[in-house]
Amino acid sequence: MKKYIGAHVSAAGGVDNVPQRASKIGANAFALFTKNQRQWVAKPLTEEVIANFKSECAKFGFRPEQILPHDSYLINLGAPETEKLEKSRAAFIDEMERCQQLGLTLLNFHPGSHLKQISEEECLDRIAESINLAHQAVPEVVTVIENTAGQGSNLGWRFEHLAHIIDKVVDKSRVGVCIDTCHTFTAGYDLGTKSACEQTFAEFDRIVGMHYLRAMHLNDSKIPLGGRVDRHHSLGKGEIGWACFEYIMQDHRFDSIPLILETIDPDIWVDEIQQLRRFAANF
Repeated sequence: MKKYIGAHVSAAGGVDNVPQRASKIGANAFALFTKNQRQWVAKPLTEEVIANFKSECAKFGFRPEQILPHDSYLINLGAPETEKLEKSRAAFIDEMERCQQLGLTLLNFHPGSHLKQISEEECLDRIAESINLAHQAVPEVVTVIENTAGQGSNLGWRFEHLAHIIDKVVDKSRVGVCIDTCHTFTAGYDLGTKSACEQTFAEFDRIVGMHYLRAMHLNDSKIPLGGRVDRHHSLGKGEIGWACFEYIMQDHRFDSIPLILETIDPDIWVDEIQQLRRFAANF
């Protein structure tokens, strides 16, 4: 059983600092921003930083399939306004290009929001079209859609939303899903017990397909089931509890994909990773 467990690690000072930081917390996976996530434009990656990043990944044993870059929070690939949509698509292509430069094969992103200006269906179609345009612009990198909590006008909180987007993507080999446990739970899919997890992932498999699962964010939730608000908590300290994370660690369907902590206290990431490994070892 091969579990790739890590956290979303700070890229302060440069992306080439991330592999060492991930290794220090006992991770064999990590997530990162390849640029400032709250700015539209960033300086291009230098050849030196790219080379250093690749050598650091090799040094600490991180292969592309163990790394999950995340795009900017500003991007809305389903934006109703043409100007914002074009700006988002250009920024997303830039994110894809940065992944390609770094030798990375995945890019995790939040699908988008209709802002109550267009229908859900039109917004989902725009997201799929945005993915198709990005695929045409940049080869190889897989676009990984993260499910959302359903806050505000964000789409992607229903499994049907994810299936709709994937259905309209031309190259199915280059699209996948990242399931965030906190988002899933607050969107109304129960993960509080092992039997609830069985039901939820059976529903995901039926509607989307487990073969599209390319990554996970492992987060407990401060918000109760179905609360539709995105508030992460440390593992075992929130409304979900430990059973869900034990279930994931002991199921082969979650092998060989990045399992990334975005929990609220980086000081206990080492402990959380060790506990997850104990669950896997006890299976």
